[in-house]
Parts: sequence; C-alpha cells; structure tokens
Amino acid sequence: MDIITTHKNADFDAVASMVAATLLYPGAIPVRPNDLNPNVKAFLSIHKDIFDTYLPKETELKKVQRMVVVDTGSWARLDGHLRKLKDQKDLELILWDHHPEGDIEAGWTCRESMGATVTLLVRKMREQGMRLTPMQATLFLLGLYEDTGNLSFSSTKAEDALAAAYLLENRADLNVLSTFLRPVYGERQKEILFEMIQAGESAKLDVKGHRIAISRMVIEGHVGNLAVVINMYREIMNVDAAFGVFTDLERQRTFVIGRSKTEDLNVGSIMRSLGGGGHPAAGSAMLDLVNTDVVVEQIVTLLQGNQQSSVQLSDIMSYPVKTVEEDTPMDVVWEVLVEKGCTGLPVVQDGVLTGVISRRDFRKIRKDSQRKAPVRAFMSRNVVTIDPTKSPMEAAKIMVKHDIGRLPVVKDGKIIGIVSRSDAMRYFYDLLPD
Repeated sequence: MDIITTHKNADFDAVASMVAATLLYPGAIPVRPNDLNPNVKAFLSIHKDIFDTYLPKETELKKVQRMVVVDTGSWARLDGHLRKLKDQKDLELILWDHHPEGDIEAGWTCRESMGATVTLLVRKMREQGMRLTPMQATLFLLGLYEDTGNLSFSSTKAEDALAAAYLLENRADLNVLSTFLRPVYGERQKEILFEMIQAGESAKLDVKGHRIAISRMVIEGHVGNLAVVINMYREIMNVDAAFGVFTDLERQRTFVIGRSKTEDLNVGSIMRSLGGGGHPAAGSAMLDLVNTDVVVEQIVTLLQGNQQSSVQLSDIMSYPVKTVEEDTPMDVVWEVLVEKGCTGLPVVQDGVLTGVISRRDFRKIRKDSQRKAPVRAFMSRNVVTIDPTKSPMEAAKIMVKHDIGRLPVVKDGKIIGIVSRSDAMRYFYDLLPD
C-alpha cells in the first residue's frame, strides 16, 4: 500500500498538495489528519465524494510500503498514528515541501523555497501536460492563494504566478475561492463601502418580491477584494442580493460584482448573461467602459426573468432510485454499488426508508465474514431527507451541515429521487447540460 499524507491542522495548501500528489502517484491513498482548518473542513464536506480521503485509523500500517509526505518535513507534525511508521524498516519515503527545515529523511525529496507546496506539484503536472478538472484546479488554486496571500506575500515566487495561470487555464473558479478564503479588508475597501452606504435607500429596489441593492461608483486604479465590500454592503443594507457596478476610468473598464443570500436569485446566471461567470450565490463580469445606467437596466431585466427557482431538484437529482432491503448481505450491496456506479444507496424495509449505505461504510469491514452480514449492521440510520420543492442550493447547505454525501428526495413518504454531492457540484460548477 502507498499512502500520501500531510501535517496536522491541515490548511488548503496541505490538502491541495495531498490531492495533487494522488495525480502524480496513481493508486496511492490520501490519508488526511483528523484535524483540519475550519474552512478546509467546510470545503471537503461538500466535495467529499470528489476528493475522497481516508483517516489515519482507517490505514493498516503494516501494509504501507511507501509514504509520500507533503507540506511538512517534520515527523512531529504528522498524525500520531502515522508517526509510528518512523521506525518501520524498508519504508520508502518521498517528500514535497516548501519549508526549509525538517527531520524527515526521505529517499527522494523536492524541497524548494516557494510560496506554496502545491506550486511544486503543479510544476510537475505542467511538465507532463496534465489537464485538470475545474474542481481539481479550484482546490489547487485555493492552496496556492492561501499560502501566498493571493500572490501578495513576500515569499511568493514567479513560479507561483505561473502555477496560478495554469490552474486558471484549467478553469479554476475564483468565485469559489472567495467563499472559502479569508479575505483582506483594508482602508480603501472601507472608504468605498462607506460611500456606497451613504447612497442609502436610493440604491434599493424591489424585484418580484426580492429586496435588491445596486450601487454605482467610480474608482481610481486597482482596488482589490471588491467582492468583500459587496458582501458587507449586502449585509448592512439587509437585502436579498447586492450588486456593485464599478467604473475604472484609468483602465477604461467597468466591473460588475454580485452577491446573493437567497437560493431564489441566481447571480451566476445573471453574470454569464453580462459576459462574466459565477455560481448561484456569487458572480462577476468585466466589461469595456460602458454607460452604467445601461448595466443597471440589464441587471434589473435579468433579475426579473432569471429566477433561481426555475432550477428544481428534479433537474439535478438521480432517478429512479435503486434501493436495497435491510437484510441484503454487504457483498451483494457492494456488487450493486459497482454495477450502478454510485457511491451510496438508500436502505428500505417494506418500502419505508430506514437508512443509507455508502462505499465509505465498507471501510468498517475488518473480517471476510462481515461481508455476509446484513446491510443494517453497517448502514447509517440517521437519514436526512429533502422535499422536492426545495432548491439545489438548499440541498447543498443540508449536505454541508450534516456532512452527508447524498440526500433522498421524499414526497408523500416515498423516495422519488436522490441528490448526491456530485449532483450538487455539477450544479455549482455550472456543469449542467444546456
């Protein structure tokens, strides 16, 4: 067995580097520490089925022949369970790290002064001509941006910027980054926010029962983190959605940024209509210098005709739903999971939903005899369901809150469909078919 791991209290660079290493070492199992930074934990919760990881206790140390360590060169920073491998004979060690010091003596090492460890792995991917999925590129850019302060820290190297460009070429989503990274908020942003608030009630309007605020402003030169300003502006104005239309006379550009707190307004769809992009809660567009009155008129028109409610759970859920009975043996359940290509199945008894079984539950099996045990012995009984009238965004929020991978869609007591993390991700990354 080959494993890949990183340091305790893992940040985005650590987890991104670990996932990146799985692409360079096919077949190696990513083993994440038990403790994660809160923002990393939130990200992995909704992306769990895409970036599948193991916990240290799920790793049989006696089977480990090679361990790839990323973003740390210190044994003390590894999980206690994995530190036991330090004295294991014939263990092959590989190290990727951008920190200069450490006591891990690896047979092969890539240790360079760089803004982020993931940059080192991305370099190898570029050399091999790898193409990444938008989700992979987004995670790697999260790690790179977090450790370089959006390429602003003094430790940032030119190669970090090259790696960022490569990840953006692979469709990394900057809007997702703004959701999970702690943003910078300085004096210039405060000044702009104050000016926007001064406009007060004149910026508010009502569109189909939703409270909207649209602010227009001329800015001088580059101002970073305007998305943070819009988010705070929306909260202070107490509206469902807020838009900022910023005119930069120096660069002859108009920037439009939108943020929404309700699943009934799809900001990403509106921004795509303006030539930009985004997801339901956030989006942006960059235009040539235009009349801001026209831009505001376009936004209002789009708000009136592009409601998020037009996207229902029925558009993203999977159906008909394959279920298994409570007394079905685990080995038979596994065959069904493989045959159907799904990550989990609802468990029923006499047509009533009683539990959910996932591929991850099979990690609990330690003996061959347990493969003949009924699925009720391993299934999760605390089943969370969702009503078909709810939105995809609401489904994603529930999955994050309860850290679950699939939501049975129930109507009148019967399962009519199921929504998985993968379904939600296709929706949020704008991968739904036209």
